[in-house]
Order: sequence, then structure tokens, then C-alpha cells
Amino acid sequence: MELVIDANPLFAALIKGSFTASIIASYGVRLFAPEFLFEEFLEHKEEILGKAKRSEEEFRELFSILTKLIKTIPSKEIGPFLEEARQISPDEDDVPYLALAIKLNAPIWSNDKRLKRQDRVKVYSTEDLKDELGG
Repeated sequence: MELVIDANPLFAALIKGSFTASIIASYGVRLFAPEFLFEEFLEHKEEILGKAKRSEEEFRELFSILTKLIKTIPSKEIGPFLEEARQISPDEDDVPYLALAIKLNAPIWSNDKRLKRQDRVKVYSTEDLKDELGG
């Protein structure tokens, strides 16, 4: 299964014992994201560390693993799909994720309920994936 991963499940992957981490590591899911995803991840590092209760060293190790497991796609490759994504997106922040999903013809993994208001791209929450993958 190929999925475009949104920032919120990625942040959840850092929480010890989260099902999100097992989806990323164990279910043979191929993950894609806009190239800025890891910049966003680093911008929220302190907040993530506080919520995830992880050390700086654990954060660095997990960050390294995640960058190997998630293929980032350059903005120029999703550019042709931005206008269509903008027309269906409930939030401007979601446009690049929708554009990438349209480009790849793949669903999005996001816990943002607003994304499910559009019907162009299938959106799975972590709970949906748990059911889908038999987790």
C-alpha cells in the first residue's frame, strides 16, 4: 500500500508504543511526503520532545530512521497538481499533501478530520489504517 503521510501521524510516531510507529516500520506501507515535511518536523522538535517524552538522542535516531522510510517528493513535481488540490482542500496547509496524493493516485494518512470533507482523495486516519491493516 502506498500512502502520502501528513505531519500529524508522523509526529505521533515518536510517541513510545504508538501504533503509528508500527505502521511505519512493520506493515510494508510505502510512504511519501512533500519535501518540506521534515523541515516542519524539525521546527516542532521541542514540542514533539515534550509530548513524546524522548531524549534528544532518541529523537535524532528516530528522525534518521523516518527520513529513510519516507520518500520525499520535490515541490516542482507536485506543482502541476496544486491548483486542483487547492480547489478541494479545506485548509491551505493541506494543499501540498492533496497535490501529492493526486499525483501519485494514492490515499493520504492524516488524522485531520477536515481532509475527509473532500471526496477526490481517500483519507485514512490511524484508526482506519489499524482496521485496514488488521493491527
